[in-house]
Amino acid sequence: MLEAPDEIAELLSPYLPDEASGIELQKLSREILSTEGYFAPQISVAQKADEWQLKIDPGTRTLITRVNVTVDGKIEAKIRDEMIAAWTLPVGQPFRQADWDRAKQQILGQLLANDFAGARLLDSEAEIDPAKASAKLTASYATGPRYRIGALRFEGLERYDPELIARYNRMVEPGDAYREDQLNALQSTLQATPYFSSVSVQLDQEALAGDDEQVDVPLLIRVRERPTHRLSFGAGFSSNTGARVEFNYHTPNLFSQAWALDAGIRLEQKKQLAYSDIFFPPDEKNRRHSLGAMTENTYIQGLRSDRNAIGGQSVRQRGSIEQRLGLQWQREYLEPDGAQASTNIALVPNIGWTWRKVDNLLDPHQGIVLQAQIGGATKALLSDQNFIRLYSRYQQFIPLGRRDTLILHGELGYTLADSRNGIPQDYLFRTGGANSVRGYPYQSLGVTEGDATVGGRYLGGFSVEATHWLDNDWGIAAFIDAGDALDSLQDIKPALGYGLGTRWRSPAGPLGVDLAYGQRINELHLHFSLAIPF
Repeated sequence: MLEAPDEIAELLSPYLPDEASGIELQKLSREILSTEGYFAPQISVAQKADEWQLKIDPGTRTLITRVNVTVDGKIEAKIRDEMIAAWTLPVGQPFRQADWDRAKQQILGQLLANDFAGARLLDSEAEIDPAKASAKLTASYATGPRYRIGALRFEGLERYDPELIARYNRMVEPGDAYREDQLNALQSTLQATPYFSSVSVQLDQEALAGDDEQVDVPLLIRVRERPTHRLSFGAGFSSNTGARVEFNYHTPNLFSQAWALDAGIRLEQKKQLAYSDIFFPPDEKNRRHSLGAMTENTYIQGLRSDRNAIGGQSVRQRGSIEQRLGLQWQREYLEPDGAQASTNIALVPNIGWTWRKVDNLLDPHQGIVLQAQIGGATKALLSDQNFIRLYSRYQQFIPLGRRDTLILHGELGYTLADSRNGIPQDYLFRTGGANSVRGYPYQSLGVTEGDATVGGRYLGGFSVEATHWLDNDWGIAAFIDAGDALDSLQDIKPALGYGLGTRWRSPAGPLGVDLAYGQRINELHLHFSLAIPF
């Protein structure tokens, strides 16, 4: 039995064993209390029946009465003063061992991260006076020399030459001041390429010495190359397109040119796809180019389509904005149930922008993502119809307290043309299903043609979703969706869907299972989705 102030009882209870002697309980209690700044507690122990009774008066909590922090070395006075001013354990604050350790590491971490990779904590002392409940803190640091990036050295390259790494390296050059975040950014960038299974970017530790004011230190880039060939097999299920099996072949070094090839076959109940894509390393302007070809057969909502396409794309990241330029030619054969078949051909240049500002790309709690696209075709150039396609999308994450989130989503689309005839379905709009208007079958909202649902020239959609996380891994969600795809603004009548779902934070991002009611069709539908922002 423990008798103590509530905050002390809450602190001690998880750590006091059921089977221990009175002396052991006293010793353990003193050790724990000292870490929270109670150095003169009054503790009494008595045994009644088979239970120890522990009575604790923690006494006066120790406060910081003096702080002396010094940073010696060739560091600008302004930067040194800012570091010391930001010391996190100032005079008047209670002394806690965890806070003391954290405060000491903060300044050292700042020095190590910028310019001074050889910085050291020379000495530290917490002088405790239990009688006066006071603590006097001293911490002394030495910056060591200021480091600059020297020559770049490479280890582990066998099939590739250093020029490949140079194409991805937009962060570090010889002569740059040492910045830990830039080295980390280069390491992450190289790790994300298709060429390396592991990457380490760090200064040559053997050169971290000397008494000079400034030292050039070689940068070691160690890599382990991925296998030349990889075959993979996968299986799954989607509430949109049914059961799926997939076979994939990947090589990162096609024709020994560091061209990454991805090719595969994906077989789903409602969609069958064969594809081949070649991705090239970035050019001197950090643009990533690719070429691809595909053939696809689908049968969705009474519409059978056979599509063949070839194209190219260029992607460039400028800060938080991603820009995509593309050119695609496709030939599509459509066969709606109960209506006449048709063939549509289009050569479409397209440009798109995506702006992301979120706190976590895979699992956002706060932020916004915006997307805009424009593309078109002309009869004068390998196309059956003149059209311009406009599309925009919006997604915002609004915190509801510390863990919960409100998600707003909206999209608008318009294909400017005399009619939808002659335009491939890719450049028209259908909606419904997971990640769309839930409560309706996949792509069931559109224009009726015969017994089939085909794409229309207009798209509108909006949804509101609130997610409450029960713990770190599982949550529940409530949502309302509204939207439609149509061929005339006179037919506007949004379809409503609403329901409840569960969320699981998987390694790939939040997975969702939703049960939604489609008001227009008076049906319940189950949806599965991976809730990653576009």
